[in-house]
Amino acid sequence: MKLRLSLYALALSIMVSFISCDPAMVGGILNGIPSSPALSNAEVIEGLREALKVGTGKAVNFTSVTDGFWKNPLIKIPFPAEAEKVKTTALNLGLNAQVEKFEMNLNRAAERAAKEATSVFVNAITQMTIEDGFKILKGDSTAATTYLNNATRTELTTKFSPIVQKAIDEVNLTSFYEPLASAYNTSTIFTGGQAVNPDLNAYVTQKALDGLFHYVASEEKKIRKDPAARVSEILRKVFGSLDN
Repeated sequence: MKLRLSLYALALSIMVSFISCDPAMVGGILNGIPSSPALSNAEVIEGLREALKVGTGKAVNFTSVTDGFWKNPLIKIPFPAEAEKVKTTALNLGLNAQVEKFEMNLNRAAERAAKEATSVFVNAITQMTIEDGFKILKGDSTAATTYLNNATRTELTTKFSPIVQKAIDEVNLTSFYEPLASAYNTSTIFTGGQAVNPDLNAYVTQKALDGLFHYVASEEKKIRKDPAARVSEILRKVFGSLDN
C-alpha cells in the first residue's frame, strides 16, 4: 500500500513539473525534438538580404571571368534582335569573322562590367525595403530574387550603365559594330531599308543584369534546398525553418 502511494506521489510530482514547463519546451518534448525559437520578421528579412548578398557575390564570380558570358549558353548575349538585319546582311557579304568578333566583344563587355557589380548589388540589397519577409521566405524557390529584381531593377540599370559603358570602351565594342552597321546602311541605298543603330550600352546593360540575376536565382534555390549552402548562422536559422 505504501509502495502504491509512493508511486502515485512520484507520478503527481512529475506531472506538476511537466505542466509548469515552458509551453514551447513542452511542445518540443511532445514532438520528440528540442523546439526552436520563433523567427521574427526582422530576422527573416536579415536572412533574405544575406541570401541575396551571397547569391550576387557568387553570380559576379561566375560571370566576371573570361568566357563567363561568351561560352555560357545559359546567359550568352546574342546579336541585338533589333539589328538582326545588320547581321544577316553582314553574313551575306561574307563578314562572318567580323560578326563573331562583335558578338564576342558584346559578351566581353558584360564580363568586364560584372567585375564591378558587387558594390552596386550590395547597396541595392541593403537599401531594399521588405515589409513582409515571411511572405517571400515561404514563396517559390526564387521569390527573394524576383523581389530584388522588381524592387531595384531601375536603380541597378542606372548605376550599372556607366560601368557597362566603361567596359564597352575597354573592349572597343563600337569599333567592331561600326563596319557591320556601315555595310548594312550602305545596302539600304539599294533595298530601301532603314538604317539601324541600336543602343549598345542599354542592350549590354540589360543582358548583363539578366545574366547576373540568372545566377542569383540559382544560388537562392541552393540555399533553400541544401543546408550546406547556408554559409552563415542567420542563413541556417532562417532557411533551416523551411526544412521542418
